[in-house]
Amino acid sequence: MTEIDAPLLIPQEHVLLHELNHRTNNEFAAAIGIATVTAARSGNEEVKAALTDVAELLHRYADVHRLLQMPDHDTPVDAAAYLRQLCLSISRSQLDARQISLVLSAQSLTLRSERCWRLGMIVHELISNAARHAFESRGGAIRVAVWQDGALVKCSVQDSGSVTTSIQPGHGLKIVNSLSRALDGCFRQTFGVQGSKSLLVFPNDGEPAGKVQNPEHDAQAFGEGPSLAPGIEPLVM
Repeated sequence: MTEIDAPLLIPQEHVLLHELNHRTNNEFAAAIGIATVTAARSGNEEVKAALTDVAELLHRYADVHRLLQMPDHDTPVDAAAYLRQLCLSISRSQLDARQISLVLSAQSLTLRSERCWRLGMIVHELISNAARHAFESRGGAIRVAVWQDGALVKCSVQDSGSVTTSIQPGHGLKIVNSLSRALDGCFRQTFGVQGSKSLLVFPNDGEPAGKVQNPEHDAQAFGEGPSLAPGIEPLVM
């Protein structure tokens, strides 16, 4: 196979997504460059400090975007290490300024890079939803746990906020459900006065697809997820 032939084997959707990521990376870089240059030229210290903060925030959002890019090759990766990087970047870009703490507890877990990427997309969406809807103007805490349970991988996301009105499934949760199905898994979310609880269950790599088929009737698979992965020291981001 030649280097020219290889791209022809990539589905058109993957090519378009990589192109979109490339353009977004360039736009982040351009925006950061403009803010940095303008800050350096300004003679007003308040303006200089504000633009420097903007550039730093854009850097942090760019880090999240980079971590959520579709992998080029489907190789085994350390999912716990990946989630630590992702949660740290999310915390720095979205949560720190709002005084929302993010706690991660993740067991050692190896996943194929594309499945790990889908897991990361789900975790990012659930954290972002909690930050937008659960806390209003006050701070709080979001806990993410990932652990193995036999042949299954479980991921829970819980927040300490509250929801006083009914939440209608939006575009973000539709994406989460779609990504869950792509992992041959299932997803469930509940809301209450003590916060929201989300649980994703999917087969570990190497297990038969479709292992989680009927979550409402599978009490063992969809038992209440812990706020922390068993036996793992939590990391506060």
